[in-house]
Amino acid sequence: MAAKSLNLKSREEFAGMLLYDKNAYLQEIAERFAAQEGREVIPLDKDALSRLRRYYLRRVWADLKLPKDPPTDPLQQALARLGDAIRMSDVQADITGALMQELPPARTVMRPAPIGDAQLMFFVPSVFDAPIKDDVNLMDVAPFSLSKRPRDGVIRYELKDSLITIEGGAETGLATVFDYDIFLNMVSYLAEEVRQFRIEESKGRRPTLPAKVYRPSTAHILKFCRRSDGGRQYEEIEQALRRLAKTSITISNLHGGKRRQVDTRPLIGEYKVVSTTSTGRVDEVEITIPDWVYMSVVKAEKVLPLLTLNPDYFLISSGLGRFIYRLARKAAGKGEAFYTVADLHKRSGSPQEMRFFLRDLKEFVSRTVAFPMPDYDIALTEGRNGPVLIMKRRAENSAAIDDQTPLALES
Repeated sequence: MAAKSLNLKSREEFAGMLLYDKNAYLQEIAERFAAQEGREVIPLDKDALSRLRRYYLRRVWADLKLPKDPPTDPLQQALARLGDAIRMSDVQADITGALMQELPPARTVMRPAPIGDAQLMFFVPSVFDAPIKDDVNLMDVAPFSLSKRPRDGVIRYELKDSLITIEGGAETGLATVFDYDIFLNMVSYLAEEVRQFRIEESKGRRPTLPAKVYRPSTAHILKFCRRSDGGRQYEEIEQALRRLAKTSITISNLHGGKRRQVDTRPLIGEYKVVSTTSTGRVDEVEITIPDWVYMSVVKAEKVLPLLTLNPDYFLISSGLGRFIYRLARKAAGKGEAFYTVADLHKRSGSPQEMRFFLRDLKEFVSRTVAFPMPDYDIALTEGRNGPVLIMKRRAENSAAIDDQTPLALES
């Protein structure tokens, strides 16, 4: 790595620093190096700092070739500058090698997009999340498990005006945040069908309403979710459909402390495998769109009761990160929103103890400094009742977002 990249102090300057200042400077170098190399930022321990100090100050061949007194004639001055460059080059190489050993590769926020992802927009005009219904928005909570692996049990959310219960099947467990991608695919398909219906209707034609049965190919689902089409992806889609079909959401709306309505809805209706390939791989599936989704979207008048998501949402690699993005999209919109970590913990449905949830949240927030989340910047600060997460829309994107999505009629 070139000296310009790390811009190290001279060895003379470094030698004149106090031990505390040397360690702080080396930690600063480590953070800059991590940002340049895509490595994880971690505090350097005592042994690592000792090694780096030794590498910085050790004598090298160039030291033996230079006079002790400052040179006076031009030739000696030129040789001195050359010697300094050689010395710093050696120091740079030593420091770089040591940092490569001390700093592990970074855990990024976003996974790489799959091969052929440039064709995405042919498959995904817009990505929509769950409909808003009865003053309850499922983007206020996680209607799924944040884990990549299915988990048993029930998740209960007690919000200001409602109780929300998420319950999975006895054998399948709860749908996961990654299974939910198929739900997003279903809602987005329906929203696009409604948009096309309105276009035809505005031209004086009599189109038929969108069908309640959605029949996508698994390749289309994978393309929508920005996943590769190799390995176990096709098999995992069938397993995800089982969990989605068995996961139900019960909402008890409250008024004055009393229940006034109880509404149970599945994430998806019935599904079946329509066809398989010669190798037994699922090729096409059929999904019945549940009534609560269908009626909310099809019966919408001028504005879809939906919020759009950035297609890069699918590249967020952690369940916690996806939950935070959905919550920021709903609560922050074009501006900013604040949640105490205690409230985030409650809304996430995480089974972790609070201290472990906070640890993972801090780790995720620190990664977003080098690897930002789509659309929103996040930061933790101390509040009156404990840590607070700040979610703020980045200025360059704020003008391109609406709180709800109009049913555009242009073709």
